[in-house]
Amino acid sequence: MDRLLQSVKIAINNKIYIKDPESSGLGKKIIEHSILMIHEIGFEKFTFKKLGEVIGSNESSIYRYFENKHKLLLYLASWYWGWLEYQLVFSTNSISDSSDKLKKAIEVLAKTIEQDSHFSHIDEVVLSKIVINEYSKSYLTKEVDGENKEGYFTIYKRLIMRLSDMIKAVNPAYGYSSSLASTILEGSLHQFFLKDHFPTLTDCHDPKSPTNYFLELVFKTLAPTKNV
Repeated sequence: MDRLLQSVKIAINNKIYIKDPESSGLGKKIIEHSILMIHEIGFEKFTFKKLGEVIGSNESSIYRYFENKHKLLLYLASWYWGWLEYQLVFSTNSISDSSDKLKKAIEVLAKTIEQDSHFSHIDEVVLSKIVINEYSKSYLTKEVDGENKEGYFTIYKRLIMRLSDMIKAVNPAYGYSSSLASTILEGSLHQFFLKDHFPTLTDCHDPKSPTNYFLELVFKTLAPTKNV
């Protein structure tokens, strides 16, 4: 099984990068250290010049992989959503009961992220914190519609549609499956953000968690209504 997981490659839209960073040692180094730097100093203060100084490479060599830091952030976010999708598919594939399948999916998507040893150059725990704090900066731009047409958000949207299909399987009569699915994915990020930065604005503290909250929210929402 470990051998199988080691062969998994997260496929990213090749329009996001100039040269696939997975294709070279330098590319993997760029990804590894950009994650650590963005987490440490924030996306606004992060530059390719600073990254080059840390990895001992010319700034120009980083531009051979990414046009700008916005594209790098899109790459990191896409990789994270692709990795989460692989976790989702792997965890739910053998579950036949639709309610159990949806429950497991929510547990995967709303849980605290743990390190995955199968991708040694990427710290998934730190990357998840970047997605929580910085992901909205990748799409709250004037270029979002054009980038959407180019398929930059395909993995993110596909992940939501997988969850939407699971919701429909539990309650086909529920008319807001896509809205609920996107609420789960975005809402879990927001709850983790509130927990870290505005703790009085969330109830998701130990022993409660975003997972508990969304399980209760979703299954109460999907429960058949009873005639009074």
